[in-house]
Amino acid sequence: MLNIILAGDAGATKTELALCRVGNGKISIMHSEKFSSRNYPSLDVIIKEYLSKQNISVDSACIGAPGPKIKGKIISTNLPWILDEKKLSRDLKIKNFKLLNDLEALACSIEYIEKKDLTTLHKGKVTKTKSNIAVIAPGTGLGQAALIYDHHIKKYHIVPTEGGHTDFAPDNDLEYGLYKFLKKRYGHVSWERVVSGMGIVNIFDYLESTRKYKTGIELKERFRNEDKASVISSEAKTGKNGICNAVMNIFVSALGRQTANMVMNFKATGGVYLGGSIPIENVSLMKSKIFLSSFLNKGRLSYLSEMTPVYIINDRYSAVKGAAYFADTEPE
Repeated sequence: MLNIILAGDAGATKTELALCRVGNGKISIMHSEKFSSRNYPSLDVIIKEYLSKQNISVDSACIGAPGPKIKGKIISTNLPWILDEKKLSRDLKIKNFKLLNDLEALACSIEYIEKKDLTTLHKGKVTKTKSNIAVIAPGTGLGQAALIYDHHIKKYHIVPTEGGHTDFAPDNDLEYGLYKFLKKRYGHVSWERVVSGMGIVNIFDYLESTRKYKTGIELKERFRNEDKASVISSEAKTGKNGICNAVMNIFVSALGRQTANMVMNFKATGGVYLGGSIPIENVSLMKSKIFLSSFLNKGRLSYLSEMTPVYIINDRYSAVKGAAYFADTEPE
């Protein structure tokens, strides 16, 4: 029997909802729509609008959102929403309503991702023996999760984390200057302050403060009318803007280190999967020596990162599909 599930990814920038048909271990997306999260006071308003447009009711729903889930509630990171499973279930009249950490939802999709939906950054050493897997996703923020393989029951256990909020560790004089700049700005400097969309802006602001780069009137004008991180990223792709090139090089180097940190933290030699909007939009830079040399440079344990495959997830529906898988397989 085929079930229809409402699945979604409620991010700080956008919320994507989809009606998914589940059957025979496969998920097909019947319809999806994006909403600008900051234009809505709460998630339930978005869901009501979406279901009303589709003229459909559902019995099961699962939504991934940034932030730790505690006692059925998520205080959404970088967004003024408080999500409550029981309240959402009651208000929306959806019998089985589940919330997941957004990276937990993405991690739920990993075992089902097809090779065609992956870009390989590092081949590593793929073996038939299953090992732990890490997932890291730089977007508006920095999400992280792990899949820990249990050899006794031959199953992965998904572990959501808040590793993006651990302390950023500068690796050179330039990054130490960045750290001091951000310490003054925020008080606490996490990896998310560097390896995310906000991180791209933070790095730019720091480099601009050093007065070693020319910003230019045209760039400042674009900042007034467009998303600043997106402008910096697109300018770096041209290779003609010195400060934007430097920003993205620092960003990718830091991402390489934190990706390798995930390997060390979870002994994730089964692979690291990069989600989020930034890696897929900057594939050429991700394939450069900057990322890989940073990823492989782990001192005495470099052989662990050397043997670990690294992939970019190309399927933008992966987190939504992961939420649908969870709703279909977990009991009410």
